[in-house]
Amino acid sequence: MNAKFTLNSMEIDSIYQLRDILSEKFIKIIKSQRPIIFLCIGTDRSTGDSLGPLIGDKLKNLINDKAILYGTLEHPVHAKNLCLILEEINAKYNNPYIIAIDACLGSIQNIGNIIIEDKPLSPGAAMNKQLPKVGDLSITGIVNISGALEFMVLQNTRLYTVMRLADVISRGIYHSILKTIGNKSTSDFNMALTSTVENLKIKYK
Repeated sequence: MNAKFTLNSMEIDSIYQLRDILSEKFIKIIKSQRPIIFLCIGTDRSTGDSLGPLIGDKLKNLINDKAILYGTLEHPVHAKNLCLILEEINAKYNNPYIIAIDACLGSIQNIGNIIIEDKPLSPGAAMNKQLPKVGDLSITGIVNISGALEFMVLQNTRLYTVMRLADVISRGIYHSILKTIGNKSTSDFNMALTSTVENLKIKYK
């Protein structure tokens, strides 16, 4: 059964919610000893499509060796190299658990929402690109409205929306890793999470 969760990134407790959803899933994956891979899809050449690489950039200094990361601002994973990256992942890792992260378009009232689903995502769907579905779990952030001229919509997406989503998703992932496979004490973990939430309150109030 496909589980689907929708979070509002503008809610202060969205980091806690994402942390708890992912932690529950990570515990099961860790027990099965499958390598966890974060595949952050997108390009830095388009504001609306830069969510994945921005999240990858934030995570590269946070998760260290706790998980494998593909897709950053320096080395993005996009339409032209996605198939090669997937081949590399499947060649290097045995039965990897892939968490695919990407931007998407949706209705105007859902802009800023985060969707977590136990199913692959279809990268490039908004641009009518024929790419393979990817991921055991998908995390998508709705950055703008869907409809006509998706390329122009992505190009004219507010950076504020993308950065807010990137902050919440990267922090939620980071704290879920600390909770499940990190080695910090519970008190340190709670202090770090509280500090993050307070910073977001100040940054986006």
